[in-house]
Amino acid sequence: MDLKLFFDPISSDIQVDSLPSSAIAHSMYINQGQLPELDDRDIAIIGVQESRGANEENQKGISLSATEIRQSFYRLKKGSGNLKVVDLGNFRNGPELTDTYQRLQEVCGYLMENNILPIIIGGSHDVDLGQYQAYENQEKLITVLNIDNKLDLADPKSALPVDAHIHKIFKYDPNYLFNYYQLAYQSYLVEAKEAELIEKLYFEAVRLGVVKENIKELEPIVRDADMMSFDISSLQAHYCPGAVDSNVYGLTGEEACQLCWYAGLNDKLSSIGFYDYDVYKDTTDRKTAFVIGTMIWYFIEGFYNRKGDKNFRSNDYLVYEVSMGGEPSSIKFYKSKLSEKWWMEVPHPEETSGFLRSRMIPCNYSDYETALEGEVPNRWITTYSKFV
Repeated sequence: MDLKLFFDPISSDIQVDSLPSSAIAHSMYINQGQLPELDDRDIAIIGVQESRGANEENQKGISLSATEIRQSFYRLKKGSGNLKVVDLGNFRNGPELTDTYQRLQEVCGYLMENNILPIIIGGSHDVDLGQYQAYENQEKLITVLNIDNKLDLADPKSALPVDAHIHKIFKYDPNYLFNYYQLAYQSYLVEAKEAELIEKLYFEAVRLGVVKENIKELEPIVRDADMMSFDISSLQAHYCPGAVDSNVYGLTGEEACQLCWYAGLNDKLSSIGFYDYDVYKDTTDRKTAFVIGTMIWYFIEGFYNRKGDKNFRSNDYLVYEVSMGGEPSSIKFYKSKLSEKWWMEVPHPEETSGFLRSRMIPCNYSDYETALEGEVPNRWITTYSKFV
């Protein structure tokens, strides 16, 4: 694939050479006029300017968001490890909105085929359709994690794309969506029938209050995701006044960074996007851009601290089999000696090859304790229900 057809250099307003030598920008390969080579790269940043799926009043500010995010992110200090990160520049919009989705699908699919994780910055939230469609040719079922204060399940025939993109993901043909999680939705912004639909499909939506009660308990959900889509409207207006749908209530900046850290650590996760930042709504010192830049920093830092938790048949795991005395007769738990994280095994029809990646379900030690008490953990039940 000739990536030059899809990208323009970063904005000339960003003076990389003027940044301190310790800035993370100097440890990256950046398209400042010539597209860098992808050889031996781990992560590729894609700046998106597509905003036609949003309200007209937000479109201009969204289209400028990638540049402002870079301005903040580039100034941060390099973390640990030898970074192999490339910034491909600004993605060229298609003639129509759907053309942008298709182009992003092609580029993200190509990057993932070459074991390069795309980080999408900027654009309206419906752009994650292109991110999702990039998994179409991977011949496996995937899990999507969406962090948003709304469910975005409106009817595409009568709503803006930004309000209906999750609906389109659910209806997309071919269907390769195995599981869907949504974190930090706010009940007073969601119609009851939308929440009921999530439950009916055996998907999981977690209210903001539950997330804030104990964010560490939600780490297995993040660890289960192949794709993560982050709408910054899920953060409090105090931290992200430049979010398209900025509200008083939401995640704190620290909580958002912790979720990004978990996502970076997730060996399974292969793409992430940060959406719905309107530059014109931000403060003069670009507080929102700084928070998003820091979230990206934590994600990359987590990525370079991955433990390689993939091969469950290796000697890197302790296996515990709990007898249940009913159905199921027993449940196997796996604890990684490297990361000390837990998984449990859920049986499924072996001939259905698409489910092979989904039989090992991330869990907490508390799920193991639940099984020891003779109860089947909810995560096990929810997953098994998808097979029968």
